[in-house]
Amino acid sequence: MLFDGTQIGTLELKNRIVRSATAEMMADDIGVPLPQLIDTYRELARGGVGLIITGHMFVHPSGKAHPSMTGICSDDHILGLKRLADAVHAEGGAIAAQINHGGRQVRGSLVDDPIAPSAHEAPPPRASAREMTMDEIEILIDAYAQASRRAKEAGFDAVQIHAAHGYLVSQFLSPIANGRFDGWGGTFEKRTRFFRRIIAAVREQVGCDFPVFAKLGIRDESEDGLSLDDGVAIVSELRDWGLDAVEISGGLAETGTFNIVGDIGPGENEATFRPWAQAASKATELPIILVGGMRSLDVMEDVLQSGDAQLISMCRPLICEPDLPRRLQQGIQTAASCVSKNRCWPGKGEIGISCKCSGVIRKATSS
Repeated sequence: MLFDGTQIGTLELKNRIVRSATAEMMADDIGVPLPQLIDTYRELARGGVGLIITGHMFVHPSGKAHPSMTGICSDDHILGLKRLADAVHAEGGAIAAQINHGGRQVRGSLVDDPIAPSAHEAPPPRASAREMTMDEIEILIDAYAQASRRAKEAGFDAVQIHAAHGYLVSQFLSPIANGRFDGWGGTFEKRTRFFRRIIAAVREQVGCDFPVFAKLGIRDESEDGLSLDDGVAIVSELRDWGLDAVEISGGLAETGTFNIVGDIGPGENEATFRPWAQAASKATELPIILVGGMRSLDVMEDVLQSGDAQLISMCRPLICEPDLPRRLQQGIQTAASCVSKNRCWPGKGEIGISCKCSGVIRKATSS
């Protein structure tokens, strides 16, 4: 099934392999993509990925989470974003823009006045954040909507709203980060209001036929955080709220229970979030995209055949081997070469992510 076509809303995909978003760190100081990012996406499309999801793009200057992050907060960004979409389409690929705001997970060196659902004290390099005002909430809802408009105008095929990993939407959903007792926090319904309003605002900008989906942190992996039951309850509502699919993830960066698991290999620790996807699939008819430790063809096929998910999402294996889909389909190999040591981030003086793990025998080429 991995190489069968499928759909997300109106978007037809040539296979079920999704490149999950990651922070590529390949943009200039104002968020314009560098040539290296265009080359990265071109290589992924040429390598056979069915859908490329970009690294998270900041929808407002107050939401820039890290240096070299791509921006989508100004119409001035559209031209650079169009170059990304055009490069992917030239290779026969499809691309979705992941839109995001860092909330309290920004760096003080990048944002002068960090904001969050509730006030938060944090150690460096993270910045302490103040509670958002009602007006700021409305401004940011519109920021997500305008970002989606820009993605569509730039030629992207879909938009993914980042609602995971402790960023702003995730913060509103989580009892850990959202201590409000007004219309935006307290009860489950009020904690989901920000997410619901963003989806509605995005739909107003892009229309009903443009694919919109989400990356959802279905649980926080913290005793006082969002529970799996609450996460599944959110999943059960997503279709009615206006989404076309959901990518299942979880964990919070700030609690140390993040979603980046090490020491994964073929048949070892694969499909980290599969039990959560199983729970989610029982609660919705939306396509489920499963990320987290997908390495071997056998496991990917088993996930799809079981119905636990309809698409398979990967990140680190495609940093190591952007042509992995082609190699799997042609029978050149049966599993990713990625050894999951989490050495992808750029070092001093380097531009962007790349595979640096020892033990990786080959690095993919686009031939």
